[in-house]
Amino acid sequence: MGCLSKSNTLPGSSRLAHSDAVPDFDRRPWSTRLARSLRHTMTPEEARVWSHLHHGFAWRFRRQEPIGSYICDFVCYAKRLVVEVDGAQHAEDPIEVARDRTRDAYLRRLGFQVLRFPNGDVLADLEMVLDTIEAALRARPDVHRNREPRRWKR
Repeated sequence: MGCLSKSNTLPGSSRLAHSDAVPDFDRRPWSTRLARSLRHTMTPEEARVWSHLHHGFAWRFRRQEPIGSYICDFVCYAKRLVVEVDGAQHAEDPIEVARDRTRDAYLRRLGFQVLRFPNGDVLADLEMVLDTIEAALRARPDVHRNREPRRWKR
């Protein structure tokens, strides 16, 4: 599905929540409502990836998470990693490609690394997708703690 946006404009600023564990990037009522509905209507490809992220990785991920004016498929705040599972329109439609670039640049400015996987890769080679995510998690510093995560399940 990819990150969604209510508008093509970027928010002016972000702020941190009271908890050090999860930053709150300028959440809006519309984004929270939309994210909740998207959690119930994930694509089959997103559901496959979520099953492994939720049950097979040591790092905690959130699904359909609002960040600024975007809703990202999967976010690991501790590693500042965003995982996107994109349909065919993200590669074929020039407008979608431009929106993805803008969204990715915004997320990078906030310190996130963005990994994008087409639906075809999730269906054809899920292990490669999971290995890529695991490598990115291991390579990125942990912004919330200076200890190893709980045991790796993969």
